Amino acid sequence: MQAQRNMNAVSPLDGRYSGKLGSLGRAFGEGALARYRAQVECRYLLKLCATPGLRIRRLKPSEKAILEKLPALSDRDALEVVALEETGSGRVPPTKHDVKAVEYFIKEKLRRTSLRDITEFVHFALTSEDVNNISYALMLRDALTAEVIPALEEILAVLDALAVRHAAAPLLARTHGQPAVPTTFGKEFRVFHARLGRQVEQLKAARICAKLNGASGNYNAHAAAFPAADWRKFSEEFIESFNSAKGLGPHFGPGTGKSAGPALECNLFTTQIEPHDSYAELFDNLRRANTILLAFCQDMWRYISAGLVKQKAVAGEVGSSTMPQKVNPIHFENAEGNLGLANALLGFFSSKLPVSRLQRDLSDSTVERNFGAALGHGLAAYGSVLTGLSRAAVDEAAAGAELERHPEVLAEGIQTILRREGETGPYELLGKFTRGREVTAAGLAEFIDGLKLRPAVKAELKRLTPLNYTGLSAELAKGA
Repeated sequence: MQAQRNMNAVSPLDGRYSGKLGSLGRAFGEGALARYRAQVECRYLLKLCATPGLRIRRLKPSEKAILEKLPALSDRDALEVVALEETGSGRVPPTKHDVKAVEYFIKEKLRRTSLRDITEFVHFALTSEDVNNISYALMLRDALTAEVIPALEEILAVLDALAVRHAAAPLLARTHGQPAVPTTFGKEFRVFHARLGRQVEQLKAARICAKLNGASGNYNAHAAAFPAADWRKFSEEFIESFNSAKGLGPHFGPGTGKSAGPALECNLFTTQIEPHDSYAELFDNLRRANTILLAFCQDMWRYISAGLVKQKAVAGEVGSSTMPQKVNPIHFENAEGNLGLANALLGFFSSKLPVSRLQRDLSDSTVERNFGAALGHGLAAYGSVLTGLSRAAVDEAAAGAELERHPEVLAEGIQTILRREGETGPYELLGKFTRGREVTAAGLAEFIDGLKLRPAVKAELKRLTPLNYTGLSAELAKGA
């Protein structure tokens, strides 16, 4: 059955590309943000009640269960939070403040339970940014863990398999677009595998900073209410407790976390906002990964254009509205476009978010709501890369034939062996013979015969061919 599509979506992420985003929609958006905020508020209340010396009563197991389950807001609950913010609900007037709306929603729920006596400890001593910054840190962690890193790892697995499969398949390397020396397809796949793998490992090891220290980062209200408490330790324990929690956010199903992902880290030294430096590090990391994939897509496009990589025609698909013969590299082109869009947003995030006027301005709030768009364009691109690779096949025969048409690529090897033999000016000699001229295999053999060399060295030079002058590329392709 054809999947339904939102034909009125402003962004293609909500329309055309929506099927490529996996569970990303559960990590971002109004409903997700309400759930993350509720999770932070409820777990904060749980920790307050469990902290000795705060003179807040201990909770029964059944009451703890209430707070543990409450963050799994239904869509109806999320709409109720929106109503509290925009129009008010029942006896509660409109807050015109999204975090305060979540606070009031939780309080209303708790008033119907045995926790009604401690409702004023919901959002106790907190500023909205205490809740927000942890919520966004969790959003990013969960989205990376559940979708982004697994998608990148899937690309890595395909690149690894291609590198091994085509480890010894000769390919004409081009530097400055000109014939250079031979390489192998496998070695070139391995280069991208290694580059992307490095970025993925950094993503997995990333630390996302978060804070819980009040309106200007000094624990003013916390210390005024309970001066004997160790609020710095409280903050560290609370934020880092999310790293040991089972599973991901309240809206992700069990087992959604397919891969290791970043962890949260408490930042004790902030203004009202966590300075977002770790966001910039994370987004720059993602941008590097995307840039590597963009370069790969462009290389694949060139190999396809040159006839060295063939594309499988899919029955029923149309390549051109007027040229029926065409099988266009649309998936690599689609990925290139989406990677560019993702990187434009990621670059803006990295430059904008660490800058705030004095102790706080609100311009970061609008920007943070677009995290999902940046990651969404990236995910759409990763899916296109995988589809493109599944329909592409290296034409080893065509690559070998092209290489044999360029015997001049042996000039490097010949002049290097001549240097070894103590010949004078071999680079200049080979340059005069090859540069700007068409070189044939027969002409090269004749050139070698004309050199004053021992017969064994001449035989060594003649054993070099464009197909076997590939150095250690096959071993490198296998990851050795």
